[in-house]
Amino acid sequence: MTEIRHIVFDIGRVLIHYDPDLPFSRLIPDAEERKWFFDNVCTHDWNLEQDRGRTWAEAEALLIGEYPGHAENIRNFRRHWHEMVPHAYDDSVAIMIGLIEAGHDVTMLTNFASDTLAEARQRFGFLNRPRGVTVSADIRQIKPDRAIYDHHVAAFGLEPSATLFIDDSQKNVDGARAAGWQSVLFTDAVTLKADLERYGIRA
Repeated sequence: MTEIRHIVFDIGRVLIHYDPDLPFSRLIPDAEERKWFFDNVCTHDWNLEQDRGRTWAEAEALLIGEYPGHAENIRNFRRHWHEMVPHAYDDSVAIMIGLIEAGHDVTMLTNFASDTLAEARQRFGFLNRPRGVTVSADIRQIKPDRAIYDHHVAAFGLEPSATLFIDDSQKNVDGARAAGWQSVLFTDAVTLKADLERYGIRA
């Protein structure tokens, strides 16, 4: 097995919790109505375009033009974003900090809007501990597209085959592997520790 010299963490649902239902369960109390809103208005694909670099103003204007009756809740998505990320995953963070303190090369690669990641880094200081981060919106590339993995390798001087990527999305794990990286699917900290140990990394 290739020796791992670089460890790359995703952020959302690996290091910090993310759940749009948290504010919207209050803003749209009816579960069926809320599901319709996320399935048809503020969809995953719509939000992903902010991760690709579209501004919130553009994103909101687009949807309000289509769904003027939902204008307030469309604006509420960004307005209440801070409620969607209520806490860190302390066990995962402890693993990451432990790896850094043990001398491992740790970076982050994330699908994130630029402004919300800046907000997250202010709230969660541990996000400033790794050597650096590639933010999808900053380079207008998103996982699992090959280009974002290649960009990260070039930006941080990594050797793909000696790089281990940790992500909660199987598509993103597969994307990393297609780019020549090693990669594991994050489910919980206990499993992550075991995965790291398989690669000879004590966490």
